[in-house]
Amino acid sequence: MRNRRKVNIVIYIVCGILAILSIMPFWIMIVNATRSTVQIQQHAVSLIPSSHILENWKVLTGKTFNPFTGFMNSVIIATGATACAVYFSTLTAYSLVAYEWKMRQPFFTMILAVMMIPTQVISIGFYQFMYKIGMTNNLLALILPAIAAPMTVFFMRQYMLPSLNLDIVASARIDGAGEFRTFNSIVLPIMKPAMATQAIFTYVTTWNALFMPMILLTNKDNYTMPIMVSLLKGDIYKTEYGAVYLALTLSILPLFVVYFLLSKYIIAGVALGSVKE
Repeated sequence: MRNRRKVNIVIYIVCGILAILSIMPFWIMIVNATRSTVQIQQHAVSLIPSSHILENWKVLTGKTFNPFTGFMNSVIIATGATACAVYFSTLTAYSLVAYEWKMRQPFFTMILAVMMIPTQVISIGFYQFMYKIGMTNNLLALILPAIAAPMTVFFMRQYMLPSLNLDIVASARIDGAGEFRTFNSIVLPIMKPAMATQAIFTYVTTWNALFMPMILLTNKDNYTMPIMVSLLKGDIYKTEYGAVYLALTLSILPLFVVYFLLSKYIIAGVALGSVKE
C-alpha cells in the first residue's frame, strides 16, 4: 500500500512538471506581449508581465494592414475549410464503408497515395489552376479545396469500420429514408467523436497555414493572421518584437476556444476508432 502511494506521488509530480512545461511557452508568449522590444531583447525570457501592452497594440494597429480584417479572414477560412473537410470526408468514408462498388478498393488506394504527396509539390499547378479560373485573391480558394482531405477520409473510414452498424442503415432504407437523410440523421451522430477530433486538427492546421495563403492572397484586404504576423518583422532597422508577440497571442485565442469546446471528444475519437465489437 505504501509503495503504491509512493508511485502515485511520483506520477503526480511527473504530470505536474509536464503540465508546467506545456503551459510555460504560452505564458512566456503572453508575458512578452506586455513587454517592450528593448526588454525582450535584453531578457528574452521573463515570467512577470510588464506595462507596454498598449504601446504594442498601437504598433500593431498602426501598420498598413488591418489586424481585425486578418483575424476575420482567418476565422472565415478556418471555419469554412473545417466544415467542408469534416463533412465531405465523412461522406466519402461512408461511401467506402456502406456501399459495394467495383472500384472501391482502388479508389481507397488512390486516397492513400495522395496522402504521400506534399503540398509544396502541387503548389505551382494549383496556383496556375486557380489563376485560370479567377480564384486568386478569393477566400474560397482556400476553403473549397478542403473538401478533398485524404488524411481526414482515412481517419473517418478507420473509425467508421468498427463503429457503424450497417444493419441500422439497412433499417433506415427499409423505412423509406433517403440516402442523405440516413447519412445526416444516423451516421453523423455516430461519427460525432471522430468529427470533433478531426475538426480540431483541421482548424489548427488551416488557421496556421502560411504557404498557400501567401501564394494565393496578394490583396491586403484578404490577408490572414499568419501573413500579418510574418509581415511584422519590420524594416531593416528595427523589429517590434512586442507587437509580434501580441499578434501571436491574439492569433492563438480561437485555437484555444476550438480546442476547449471539442477536446472532450479527442480521447473518445481516437480510442473508439480502434475498438471492434
